Formats: sequence, C-alpha cells, structure tokens
Amino acid sequence: MTVRQLSLPELAAVCVRLGVRGVGLWREPVRAHGVRATAALMESAGLTVTSLCRGGFFTAADQRGRDRALGDNRAAVDEAAALGTDTLVLVSGGLPEGSRDLVGAREQVAEALAVLAPYAAERGVRLAIEPLHPMYAADRCVISTLHQALELACRFPPSWVGVVVDTYHVWWDEWAPQTVASAGEQGRIHSFQLADWTTPLPAGVLTGRGQLGDGSIELRRWRERVEAAGYRGPMEVELFNEVLWSRDGAEVVAETLRRFHEHVG
Repeated sequence: MTVRQLSLPELAAVCVRLGVRGVGLWREPVRAHGVRATAALMESAGLTVTSLCRGGFFTAADQRGRDRALGDNRAAVDEAAALGTDTLVLVSGGLPEGSRDLVGAREQVAEALAVLAPYAAERGVRLAIEPLHPMYAADRCVISTLHQALELACRFPPSWVGVVVDTYHVWWDEWAPQTVASAGEQGRIHSFQLADWTTPLPAGVLTGRGQLGDGSIELRRWRERVEAAGYRGPMEVELFNEVLWSRDGAEVVAETLRRFHEHVG
C-alpha cells in the first residue's frame, strides 16, 4: 500500500532490484491480479509474502451482516494460505450502523474470532489483530489499544491469534510498551508495522501516515522494544500518503529503504 501506484509486477521488479526480500500485500490488488497469479509472481521473484491485509470488519447491525463478514474472512484466510503467508491482519470494524454500544461491538469481534480462528489454524494462517488509533473507533476499528487487542487474542492459542504492533496507531499509548513485552512473552506479536505521525492530519485522516523520520514517533525505540520482547519477524513499512502515491513508485521504495536504515536501524 505504500506504493499502490505500482502494479504487482512493477512492485516485484523494484523489490528485486533494491534487495527487498519480502512484501506485505493487500487483498484488492491481489484479487485484481489474481491470487494464483500473484503467488506465482512472488515465488518467481524470490519474494516472501510477509502478511495479507486485511480481514476483519466483523461488526454489523444484524446476523446476516455478521455472517457475510465471516464469509469474506474465510475467503481472506484462503487467499493468505494460497499466497504462502502465515499472517492475516485483521481490522475489527467500527460501531454497527445506528449503534453506540462499544462494548457490544467488541464482543461481536470476539464472537467472530471464535468462529474464524479454528478455520484459519487448519490452513496454517495466524490471525493478527491490529488496534487502530482511537480516532477510528466509530467507523473502522473498535479495538483501540494494544491491551484490548491482546486481551482478545488471549482467548485463543498464541499460534492462532496474536496482535499487530503498528507504530502509527500505538505510539501515543503509555501502556503500549508494557503490553508489547507481555505479547512477546506469550509469542503473540504476529506483525510489526512502521509509519510516522505527522501533523496537521489531512482531511479524511486515513492518508495521514508520514514517511519514516518526518514525524513524532521514536521509531528506533519501537524496533528495540519489539526485539526485546522476542520478535524476530518482518518489519513492514505501511504508508497511506497521497503525496507518496503521486510520486514515482520506485523512488518511494528507495527513499523508504534509506529512511528505514536511518531512523529504524
């Protein structure tokens, strides 16, 4: 998503040229290119698919909507398995239409996980719950803190359900470092994502993720935290940014690599 202006073949070629060995993919371009074709493309390029984003959006005003969401998530699990990745990132979903019941919405997420987690485990796919910044609670994600995500994950075996540590969403939370340590002890850090927090936020908020080093987050410190907690998996850079999307994609990848080495280590 950092370089959504590139087609998947273009992305693969750029990654190979610049020495990037893994890439986190999003379902929309994968489906457009074809799941099997994408898997073959990544394999031929020698690229590991580090994660698939995203499943989730479990919350709905009625059972029909919740069943429809579960069906889509089963498809997402199957796509992840076909791509050879063991990690499906989940964004839980916001309040159901017309609802103000935040606690009830979170329980809907738990109920959906209880159905989806065994299905995913049978296919070798871990579910990674991603908490989003509280500004997204109403419309996108009722799981707002790493602690909330870990509490949900703890209802299931660690090899089934864990959490995503995304610096953009958790950097502000004073309890997040402690939760990172707890998640690491349990083997539940399934994904680590990096983006910086820059202000002012753009209209619409979603495209406000800053390039590494442009904002307020101690990115190197967050890498040190997850590594101290035992995480040895991929580190993904995920930037939703209109300015970056308007630029040459290969240049953005090269710049991101430089910024990673400079600000993350």
